[in-house]
Amino acid sequence: MPAGTTLLMGAVAYDPKVVTIWEGFRGWLEHQGLAFDSILYSNYERQVADLLAGRIHAAWNSPLAWIRAERLAAASGRQVRALVMRDTDRDLTSVVVARADSPISGVEDLCGKVVATGAVDSPQATLIPLSHLRACGVEAIVRRFDVGVGLHGDHLGGERDAARALADGEVDAACMLDASHLLFTKEGTLTPGSTRVLTQTAPYDHCNMTVVDTAPRELAERFGSLLRSMSYADPSVRRLLDLEGLKVWEGGRTTGYAALARAVDEAGFYDAEGRITAEGYRP
Repeated sequence: MPAGTTLLMGAVAYDPKVVTIWEGFRGWLEHQGLAFDSILYSNYERQVADLLAGRIHAAWNSPLAWIRAERLAAASGRQVRALVMRDTDRDLTSVVVARADSPISGVEDLCGKVVATGAVDSPQATLIPLSHLRACGVEAIVRRFDVGVGLHGDHLGGERDAARALADGEVDAACMLDASHLLFTKEGTLTPGSTRVLTQTAPYDHCNMTVVDTAPRELAERFGSLLRSMSYADPSVRRLLDLEGLKVWEGGRTTGYAALARAVDEAGFYDAEGRITAEGYRP
């Protein structure tokens, strides 16, 4: 562990922009008087393991990584907390869409049909929408697109491939984040007006900055306070905030993870103590 005067944070490099974002934030944070450094990981499972081992103070975690961190901590008598999250991490929804010209008119029509999803570890394009379909009484044939496994759906490759399969008529429906549905239509992956939303999940939360109980309290609080003080009106951070997809950092909350926790249990992805139990999952 580095000296207590330096806040060490982990982030998963799901895209080259992650380097730009956190190098830029590092310069800004240090200008504010906080000694800060970051470590990049290739997958969330290793990042969470290092967080609980005390090798890093904080982790910029996916919602699935939060579930694992919380369970691993509880199993060893430890604690983690959600320090901050983006304004855009609150109250997301996933949708299940069909082609507009399909005879499928309602979610109940998906029984026995082929539904495309993102990667096995994608909360928004696999775990949560499949749990939602089960709650609707739908047992569908799942065709999964395992792109960027280990990145917990941050890499949209599998989600986008699911949308392409729908557009090409290879599947009957596809699961995706509501915002991804809009993005795929805007970018041309899905032709405007070519799809119809069959069902939409209840709102849930996404990423958070997870802090472990071995992190120096004052240092962690200073880190969170500085992130929350970032202003979109400040040109020195506006481009970085845009790259990270937010206007403002909000205080962390954990009330929006119940749907994912339920989906994790249904899929047998992690056990109650945070061990990886998903069959064949090798990040």
